[in-house]
Amino acid sequence: MEIFGVPSQALFGQLLIGLINGSFYALLSLGLAVIFGLLNIINFTHGAQYMMGAFVAYLCLNKLGVGYWPSLIIAPIVVGITGVIIERTMLQRLYKLDHLYGLLLTLGIALIIQGLFRNEFGSSGQPYPIPPELTGGQNLGFMFLPNYRAWVIGASLFMCLATWFVIERTKLGGYLRAATENPTLVQAFGINVPKMITLTYGFGVALAALGGVMAAPIYQVSPQMGADLIIVVFAVVVIGGMGSILGTIITGFALGLVEGLTKVFYPEASNTVIFVVMALVLLVKPAGLFGTQK
Repeated sequence: MEIFGVPSQALFGQLLIGLINGSFYALLSLGLAVIFGLLNIINFTHGAQYMMGAFVAYLCLNKLGVGYWPSLIIAPIVVGITGVIIERTMLQRLYKLDHLYGLLLTLGIALIIQGLFRNEFGSSGQPYPIPPELTGGQNLGFMFLPNYRAWVIGASLFMCLATWFVIERTKLGGYLRAATENPTLVQAFGINVPKMITLTYGFGVALAALGGVMAAPIYQVSPQMGADLIIVVFAVVVIGGMGSILGTIITGFALGLVEGLTKVFYPEASNTVIFVVMALVLLVKPAGLFGTQK
């Protein structure tokens, strides 16, 4: 069976790959959007922290014998703690300065982290096994759906929607949003705003680490695994609207599908289609599809 002259199995296979990539785009973009929306920091260390999450899972398995499921909790906590240390020791000094200083600092930290891991582990990817519970797949008739990839899509969507709900629909999220607008007033109500900001950054970093653990069995574990991805993720955040949580989630999944379709119909453009979309969106709506101009 063919659809638009393309075998249906090939089309749906590329859409599945696009949806998987979109899951990681959405999860990482969400962490970036949370950090920028609430802290006004463009966190280019995000790609390195995604890579660190994958390496924590890899080291837990090979050094401690700790498997995939505990690593889903351990890696975000460990990497989140390193994020808290970075925020406390370095980023706090930049909040009143131009965004460019935070961008340059986080980019420098990312390069240092990647260099350290590359010197220690080399540049080649390290395999990480799929957990036994998620091996195999389901034959849907028109395509074969691997269980692990279905889990990644579902888990990413759940985390994205749960984060959106907490920030947009709970009292805690209201405090976070208020702290970005008027921290002095929020502090007057007895809320420790600096601690709240630190924990918010740590949570954004933990989301990146969670994505790294889920990506390890698919893409292998490599010091470079976050270097190229962070540019795409930043483009997703810009297209969705800087600081827009829901916009980032929708845009991440949508652009993954667009990328997958492009690989079917025009493979030569698959590596640049997201940046073409970003350029067009910025020309028409500079604040992003779901952003508001301030």
